[in-house]
Amino acid sequence: MRRDRKKASAEMIRLLAEEYPDVKCALIYNQPHELLIATRLSAQCTDKRVNMVTPALFERFKSIDEFAEADVHEVEDLVRTCGLFKTKAQDIVSMCVMLRDVYGGKVPDSIDVLTKLPGVGRKTANLIVGDLYGQPAYVCDTHVIRLTNRLGLSDTKDAGKVEKQLREVIPPEESLKFCHRLVHHGRGVCSAQSPKCTECVLNGICRYKKG
Repeated sequence: MRRDRKKASAEMIRLLAEEYPDVKCALIYNQPHELLIATRLSAQCTDKRVNMVTPALFERFKSIDEFAEADVHEVEDLVRTCGLFKTKAQDIVSMCVMLRDVYGGKVPDSIDVLTKLPGVGRKTANLIVGDLYGQPAYVCDTHVIRLTNRLGLSDTKDAGKVEKQLREVIPPEESLKFCHRLVHHGRGVCSAQSPKCTECVLNGICRYKKG
């Protein structure tokens, strides 16, 4: 079974690379800590909405130090439309305090270290080490979980287990771009409610396909 998944995954990597040759993280940022904060805001929120909110947020607080000293209520007001704004605002301030006081004002390059920060799970940590530091990264967001289940690369909705299963079949050097491509494909073609299976580049190898 694992061998079949590896063979199928190689074809998926090829087809998605042809369909989406130039992919990158959809979140807009200029400094490492901005990606960390934007990713925290993206939980149960669209990247489009986050990108509407962060310009004013990053203009008001321009550094890790400024975020660490921020009034949580002011941060709440700036991120309110992202949902769960009280928890997210507190996490943003708390993570920046920790970045300043424990990690010398730098965003760590280790998944194990990043997940010690408030509000940072493995999805966020994988994105950070992949996008900022060029390390292998298996970013298992809702799109990646949905598509890999449909494609037969995973068989669970648990993000940690999906990450483990992808590590078995997706080469490290392909991991980040593969996940980014799945996100693009999930948004444009393989949606949760109305997948456009007849238009899908993966139609010939997908076990879920309709039509």
